[in-house]
Amino acid sequence: MEPMSAGLMIAIVVAAFAVFVVVKTAVVVPQQNAYVVERLGRFHSVLDAGFHVLLPFADVIRYRHTLKEQAVDIPEQICITKDNVQVAVDGILYLKVLDAQRASYGIADYYYAISQLAQTALRSEIGKIDLDRTFEERSHINGMVVTELDKASGPWGVKVLRYEIKNITPPQDVLAAMEKQMRAEREKRAVVLASEGERDAAINTAEGKKQQVIKESEASRQQQINEAEGQAQAILAIAEATAGGLRKVGDAISAPGGVEAVQLRVAEQYVEQFGHLAKVNNTVILPATLSDVGSMIAAAMNVLKTARAEEPVRNAAVAPSRAGPAMPPRPPLPRP
Repeated sequence: MEPMSAGLMIAIVVAAFAVFVVVKTAVVVPQQNAYVVERLGRFHSVLDAGFHVLLPFADVIRYRHTLKEQAVDIPEQICITKDNVQVAVDGILYLKVLDAQRASYGIADYYYAISQLAQTALRSEIGKIDLDRTFEERSHINGMVVTELDKASGPWGVKVLRYEIKNITPPQDVLAAMEKQMRAEREKRAVVLASEGERDAAINTAEGKKQQVIKESEASRQQQINEAEGQAQAILAIAEATAGGLRKVGDAISAPGGVEAVQLRVAEQYVEQFGHLAKVNNTVILPATLSDVGSMIAAAMNVLKTARAEEPVRNAAVAPSRAGPAMPPRPPLPRP
């Protein structure tokens, strides 16, 4: 094998050097990333997503930032509330780099600076409220911490999006007191609900009895009305039937043989009624003419004749006059 010529060796070295320079100067920036380039030790530019070629030996990528939203864990710290109770509070912070140049040169380490500022702002906000309100006003505390951080992080090119409190842990004795208070409040609520249920049940029962009494009275009233109407209709029907019966009896008496039939009927009723009188009472007062049934029938027939004789007179008195009412006298005529 012949030794490699000097020219070929130089060409290989030059080619390797060219490849090395291309590899070191060609840069591909991923999406949602930003690279800060310094030229000869001074800020030159910010490379966005895409392919870029740097100036060999002069340009250097000094900082690499991600533009995605980042979550920073804020460690637990002890805070003192307005009523002097120590509580342990931790949280999580969400931020995003908006300006890569200011994030590179505005502060040495914005993660550390923002976490420290978040802890101090949280202690300040917790110290303004009582222990009971710390659990109720988490959203308010988170908003105030974000507001304070946003004021300071603006020059750093970082935007604090939100802060969320993860845990608020009071001391054990305070937790025990809170559990007792919670248990007492629940028992109180249970007693109040039970009393309200009994009250509602009593009201419903009374209302039901009231409705029952009203319905019963209405039903009784309607029953009495119906019974009265039924009795009135029955009385009217009986009166009409009696009148019809009497009318037929009168017709039968006026017919030939009617008087004899009446005498026979009166005699039967006379004997029958005396028979009933002897069965009901021990003491019986008998008329002196008991043996003379014919005189009793004659007396009854005289009553019948008298009634028949008075009936035309009564009808004549009741019937209106056919001549009509008398005409009033005519007034005299005026003289001329």
